[in-house]
Amino acid sequence: MYPKKAASLLASVKASAGDRIRIIRNGKQYEGLLMPRIEVGDPNCIVVKLDSGYNIGIDSSTIQKISLVEKAPKKKEKPKRAEVKPTEHDIVILGCGGTIASKIEYKTGAAFPVTTPEELISSFPQLEKKPIRSRVLFSLLSEDMTTANWQQIAKEVEKEYKRGAKGIVLMHGTDTMHYTSAALSFMVKTPVPVVLVGAQRSSDRGSSDNQMNLLSAVIAAESDIAEVSVCMHASMNDDFCHLHRGTKVRKLHTSRRDAFQSVNVRPLARISPEDGKIETLDGSYKKRSQGKLEIDPRINPNVGSIYTYPGISTSFIEKLGDQFDGVVIAGTGLGHVPKTIRPAVKELIENGIPVVIAPQTIFGRLNLNVYTAGRELLETGVIGNYCDWTPETATVKLMIALGRYKKMEDIREFMQTNIAGEISARSEVIQ
Repeated sequence: MYPKKAASLLASVKASAGDRIRIIRNGKQYEGLLMPRIEVGDPNCIVVKLDSGYNIGIDSSTIQKISLVEKAPKKKEKPKRAEVKPTEHDIVILGCGGTIASKIEYKTGAAFPVTTPEELISSFPQLEKKPIRSRVLFSLLSEDMTTANWQQIAKEVEKEYKRGAKGIVLMHGTDTMHYTSAALSFMVKTPVPVVLVGAQRSSDRGSSDNQMNLLSAVIAAESDIAEVSVCMHASMNDDFCHLHRGTKVRKLHTSRRDAFQSVNVRPLARISPEDGKIETLDGSYKKRSQGKLEIDPRINPNVGSIYTYPGISTSFIEKLGDQFDGVVIAGTGLGHVPKTIRPAVKELIENGIPVVIAPQTIFGRLNLNVYTAGRELLETGVIGNYCDWTPETATVKLMIALGRYKKMEDIREFMQTNIAGEISARSEVIQ
């Protein structure tokens, strides 16, 4: 585990991973759990998890004194949660992987998916009392998610609804969760809530957001908001979560716990897990109903998504038609592309390749009528004028459109029709 110098120090007090130790260095005292050494770290550092939940590395050559405080207790097998038979009151949690169901591999310092929904549920007394069923669909980090996984999730949602699910929670990695939520919004017409939830920090970290997010997602699944949504921290504090419409949410920060925000609209609701309350912020949601769940998982993943930029190559645009059945271009400003590539865009469309425009600014609405650049692009036949969708949602929607339709006019009509709240009726000032 640790190299010779550090290992001899630990051996002198008979300390091993999991034991509680106390270290004095430069007159300061540090106490916590001894962790296995991270292979990629400094080999001379002893890693200690403090009571705050954070890890520190202490150079073994600077340690003045080390002592064993307490040996790690022997692990007891946790009693298995009694199997819950399907009822019409069930909330179902389906595991798809991600950090919310991950732990740290201390050899490398990387997070990997191991925790099952059952393990998470048994950790939260608030969930133990609820009629929850859970199972794992697959354990994937979200960057490895594919369109085939979206189709599988849609079919499993249908299966659980037919078994009596009152609401469905999907534990998912955060990096591509907004792609999955958009795909399910188009694939699934649901009379019950379908809530995606993730975590920015793994379960063994003191700053983990997994518990609060999962509790809030279950509350959302019990509500009357019968849409595909995403439930995540609303601030850096552990105060409340926001519930976002699946087609209007985006991950806007690499690591903050409040990384997910609604784009161009208000969140659907604010959820306080401590008191179990849910406050509606946008009343336009579809309400729980007695209607049938319908799914249409048809999809064509062969869509290219590119950002235009100064100096973009005309030949690059021309070759897109050889590789893709459809193209989404994230344009600058109100939806512009350089004049040098507009003829190539027109040629793509004339050859039967639908080209969709989205705003690379993320926030705001496209308007190709304001400037000459936009009007000329509009004349080429691009799809998306006046839309306020995100580039990710536009990409997923085009995949869905190509999976269902062959004719350009049908694809255009589908894309420009608001199907799942992806195109707002009006632009509001969101504060």
